Amino acid sequence: MPREQVARVFLQQARACGRLGSPLYAALLERAAGDIERGGPCADALLGHHTAHLDDALPLRLLGGAHALALTGRAPELAAHLPSAGGALTPGLPDAAWPALRAAIAQEPEWIARWLTRPPQTNEVGRANLLLAALLHIVPSAQLPVRIFELGSSGGLNLRADQFRYEAERFAWGPLDAPVRLTDAWAGGVPGWLRAGARRHQALRIVERRGCDLAPIDPLSTEGSLTLRAYVWPDQVARMERLEGAIRVAAKVPATVQSSGAAEFLSTVDVEPGTLTVVWHSVMRQYVSADEWAVVEGELARLAGAATPEAGFAHIAFEPGVRGGDAAFWLSVRVGTEPEQPLATAHPHGVPARWLGADG
Repeated sequence: MPREQVARVFLQQARACGRLGSPLYAALLERAAGDIERGGPCADALLGHHTAHLDDALPLRLLGGAHALALTGRAPELAAHLPSAGGALTPGLPDAAWPALRAAIAQEPEWIARWLTRPPQTNEVGRANLLLAALLHIVPSAQLPVRIFELGSSGGLNLRADQFRYEAERFAWGPLDAPVRLTDAWAGGVPGWLRAGARRHQALRIVERRGCDLAPIDPLSTEGSLTLRAYVWPDQVARMERLEGAIRVAAKVPATVQSSGAAEFLSTVDVEPGTLTVVWHSVMRQYVSADEWAVVEGELARLAGAATPEAGFAHIAFEPGVRGGDAAFWLSVRVGTEPEQPLATAHPHGVPARWLGADG
């Protein structure tokens, strides 16, 4: 692809990062776009990887590789500008890290080339805010055994969502000593359906935690934890702290993530008497082809049709979409064969969420 076209993709990603609260990445991607147009080190690094598709997230792959250099101590000059690596932002100069970033990319071509082949996987822990809220809402009785099956699990961190702490105005749920604390979880008040679910369940009884991913990450391995950390934006310290806490939870609470596509994975799942089987996913639908998603929907329909009062089934989704003319990220739930119920909208990273209607 022409350099100018790749540069436009970088500028689009820069604007997205700015909207999502990362002035650092917004500024650095703008500078990188100019460097690409001029044929600088960023253009050299991208040779053989040119794409004009935002969904490929090439800008985030490039910055993820550079962030990993800083986190591992291979780029100390860059690390000095990144809060995630122990550095500090320069007030009023979000692009102050640019010379160090440009130098790191130029000095480590092989390292950057490897990272350009890796799709970004942050396993965003904030999205557990939505998944757990829906789960509290739909589990009908205390201590009912729940089986969770996650599509697009990455490192499987959100399979441990019940082990996190959730807090909002006059609301809290989850272990007091949880390593992950999602504060200011809801804006505009906590929905009545969530308060009712929290009263019903002081804790949830999760008896199975399984997920799938085309390229699963082991969050307890050196390489896996570095991958997850590197794809968190360096100036978003709260996200990094949530990730670090979730990795500590993963070390104590087992979960299984297998290497497979969503349709193949669901074909092995069945409802089970005496339990509620839950399939959930968050911001992964866009990475699945239309043909495969049609098969996924068929499998979800199969599970819903097989459900009984003794062997329940529910589908929870937090995905981007358009409802009533509004484009947003939506939390929805479908219990058995009942109609889908939209519950809330949220920031793409899951915090804060806003409920729909006077009582959800």
